[in-house]
Amino acid sequence: MNKKGHVLNAVLLSIGLGYLLEPVGDLETFKTIAMIGVPVTLGALFPDVDTAFGRHRKTLHNLPILLVFVVFPSVFGNLEYVWIGVLTHYVLDVSGSKRGIALFYPIWKKEFGLPIGVAVSSKRADLMMVVVTVGELALAAAIVFEVPQWGFTMGRQLLGL
Repeated sequence: MNKKGHVLNAVLLSIGLGYLLEPVGDLETFKTIAMIGVPVTLGALFPDVDTAFGRHRKTLHNLPILLVFVVFPSVFGNLEYVWIGVLTHYVLDVSGSKRGIALFYPIWKKEFGLPIGVAVSSKRADLMMVVVTVGELALAAAIVFEVPQWGFTMGRQLLGL
């Protein structure tokens, strides 16, 4: 996926997440979108810093780097949403492009991708980005709305209610 696709995905994802978390559509919704949007967009751009050093789609496109961004807020107390941008960058490169990424680099240099990917320069790259974004938002909606209900039901069953 190209830089434009990563940024557009981050912006669309941030808008969708903002509405999932604050669905009213008032000022709080827009504050949530901004609060999520900036770090998600920064995170979506970060992995491509490896074009300036290292090996592109290897050095900063792997699970150890993602883990650093997931753990970072618990240690330093900020950047809570940057990991979402990094993760969505990986998802776009794995599912939206032909090449894929080296998920287990530096231990294993093999690049992983899905056979549905398109070339970065393809006219269908933007369409692929939209399809991936819709899938990401559907997954987020399931997590936001279904997982708490499932946990509540399981808790009631465990308590015999």
